[in-house]
Amino acid sequence: MRNSGSILTDSGGIQEEATAPNIRRKTFMLRTSTERQDAVDTGFAELVEVKPKKVLAAVKEWWDAGVKVPNRKSPFGDGKAAQRSVKRMKDVGYC
Repeated sequence: MRNSGSILTDSGGIQEEATAPNIRRKTFMLRTSTERQDAVDTGFAELVEVKPKKVLAAVKEWWDAGVKVPNRKSPFGDGKAAQRSVKRMKDVGYC
């Protein structure tokens, strides 16, 4: 995903992962709705349904505008949850 300009997917998980600090890619969602509305609201994702003309028009508009990477923080966190979890487990003696 890091090596792509944008992502076309119907996966909610991919939509969320695309906002990660080390990825930060625009995602075009091949769906009519999403359970991750925060990604849409922050500009990381765009619902384009499953209509080829609509998908192509949205991607072309985005590409022509020159916007390659959303210039925002991920609405889903900073990507460091695992490190914080391990540190906390060590702090309390679980590992």
